Amino acid sequence: MNSLFRCAARCLRSGPAVYLPRQTDGRSQWASVRLLCSAADLQKDLGEMVKKDKVVVFMKGTPAQPMCGFSNAVVQILRMHGVDNYAAYNVLEDQDLRQGVKDFSNWPTIPQVYFNGEFVGGCDIFLQMHQNGDLVEELKKLGIRSAVLDAEKESK
Repeated sequence: MNSLFRCAARCLRSGPAVYLPRQTDGRSQWASVRLLCSAADLQKDLGEMVKKDKVVVFMKGTPAQPMCGFSNAVVQILRMHGVDNYAAYNVLEDQDLRQGVKDFSNWPTIPQVYFNGEFVGGCDIFLQMHQNGDLVEELKKLGIRSAVLDAEKESK
């Protein structure tokens, strides 16, 4: 979250939007050129955000109140595995973040999941990893014991 504040501070220091005239079909029009956060700054901040925590989710809404079914599915899968300690960023609060994370990962949809700074995928890939058991192994690499293993032991 601090990186977002740093980006916001840089943006505010940059000044307001500037409007520049441009010619189209012989007529003058005004085009907005925003001098706020540069794409490079946002990409750098996103790089820091995904590395800060073992598990990071960019989602619509919050873990307590997901705002789309796909984000809810990711939250439920994490909950099923007993992963409660993760960073979640609500992309609905910031359109620059929403587009920036898509550009950062080169992945067109939200939610997006990162493990140790590495892009895992969206809901479809995360669900597939859960279903085929790969998620248990990936969590193990992070030093997180999946609650699914404990549930399997109890059922035997």
